[in-house]
Amino acid sequence: MYSRYSGHMSHTPFRTTLLILLLWLSGLGAAAQFAKIAVPFSFLLEYYPNAGASAGWLLTLVSTIGAALGIVAGTLVARWGSGRMLIASLILGGCVSLWQSIMPALSLMMLSRVIEGASHLIIVVAAPTLIAQISPDKMRGASMALWSTFFGVTFALVAWFGVGFVTTHGLPALFVLHGIYMLILAVLLAAALGLKHLTAQKNGAPLTLRGVLSLHAKAYKSPFIFAPALGWFFYTFTFVALLTLLPSLLPNTLRTTVSGLMPLVSIPVSLGVVGIALMFFSAVHIVILGFVLAILVLSSIYIGAPIAVIAITLFAVLGLVQGASFASVPQLNTTIEDQALSNGVMAQMGNLGNLLGTPMLFIALESGGSGFTFAIIIGFYAIAAMGHLVLKKRRQTEF
Repeated sequence: MYSRYSGHMSHTPFRTTLLILLLWLSGLGAAAQFAKIAVPFSFLLEYYPNAGASAGWLLTLVSTIGAALGIVAGTLVARWGSGRMLIASLILGGCVSLWQSIMPALSLMMLSRVIEGASHLIIVVAAPTLIAQISPDKMRGASMALWSTFFGVTFALVAWFGVGFVTTHGLPALFVLHGIYMLILAVLLAAALGLKHLTAQKNGAPLTLRGVLSLHAKAYKSPFIFAPALGWFFYTFTFVALLTLLPSLLPNTLRTTVSGLMPLVSIPVSLGVVGIALMFFSAVHIVILGFVLAILVLSSIYIGAPIAVIAITLFAVLGLVQGASFASVPQLNTTIEDQALSNGVMAQMGNLGNLLGTPMLFIALESGGSGFTFAIIIGFYAIAAMGHLVLKKRRQTEF
């Protein structure tokens, strides 16, 4: 009764499951476009010893593209076909990663990251749109919850295996491995999707500046299209900052263990708890619950709760926000076009949150200390929960 989606592709259960798995694997490849730089960053600096502060752009350029062009990507995916755009972006990302393995001059490496940002953006818009399209009603919530884990799973895998691989074989070998992975996945997905979904005809008039601005107005005014991105912005705004801030408040004996557990505990919550909860509650209600629980967990610091317990519990309850935010896209949007646009807004808001969150919260930490910073985060989560309630009321009025 919570779904406003209709009309998924007709596949056998085996083929549907295989396609969902392949699409999730494409998400791992997209997340690795971040992780292959962020995790072995110290190795990267050995190749660019004179880069200085500009080396940081190698991390942020991918997010910049997403923050600027998320809605445009959603429109292109809807017009040109999710399957065709996804395969093209996987091939582009694979070729760029292979080229990066020659470790070009810093300026050229930065240019490659811009191109890679376009590849990343299309993947994270097209893949979840396809997942919602092919999933039967009973599987859709669980499928979207699975998709939501792609970032955390990738960073965990690169942290566990990638650093040792780079130590043994070098950073260029990691880029080669990633490039081959992307190209193989493109071939597998092309075969699984079939010719029909790779030869979609272009629809709609060419995009103009006026058209792009109109799309932004449509997306951000709609309580259906914009709602998933609202919570996602505040989630991403605090995610990386909390991964850095909370362990720094722990004793050295606990820091490594807690740092490893924090991003991982959200995964079983997103997969298991959210999947079950979606049988009884709407995705939006689960997102709101996640933010309310996060507020309660963070507030416990003021009554002396151990930081280690707060850190792990906080990321566990944020798993509700992670899984249910993606599940809310097909629940709230009936057409493929609106789903693609909603995923584009999520990509835009997520990348904007990643760009702004860490520097702004660290300014707060330096100026007011940890208690002040936690109060700001609590405020952000409260705004997210109340914003969802406001949009819910608007949906009830407009539906």
